[in-house]
Amino acid sequence: MELQPDGRQSETALRIARGVRRHLVRLGFASLPEVPLRSGRRADLLAVNGRGDIWIIEIKSSVADFRADSKWPDYLSHCDRFYFATTLEVPTEIFPDAAGLIIADAFGAETIREAPPQPLAGATRKEVLIRFGLSGAARLHALADPEWTGHGP
Repeated sequence: MELQPDGRQSETALRIARGVRRHLVRLGFASLPEVPLRSGRRADLLAVNGRGDIWIIEIKSSVADFRADSKWPDYLSHCDRFYFATTLEVPTEIFPDAAGLIIADAFGAETIREAPPQPLAGATRKEVLIRFGLSGAARLHALADPEWTGHGP
């Protein structure tokens, strides 16, 4: 069984996501791509560790990709830490200091600037963790039962 990309991401963005997800595992996080949030936004990567810390990682594959997207502050109310992830080819100085920064390729990543912590309220943490769990379970169901056309929660 294999989970296919949804077609919205460029090949570069998919390589960044793969490297970042490997990095997150080494840091003790599980992650899911493209998780819908209460605000209507969709997190490129939503990561959760065993303590319940929640990180959002926004992938930017080029300068144009970063400049075309001014919605990143909307993610701050859904995570304890917010990061941008990009490649070595994108100049790091374009990314705001208010966010962490990860440099990645298809094989791994490195955090070059930690994100400032902004602890979530308990109710928000619960809501995001439930979304994470439901998204992950729905994707596993789709892999195990690809003919199913029903709707979940």
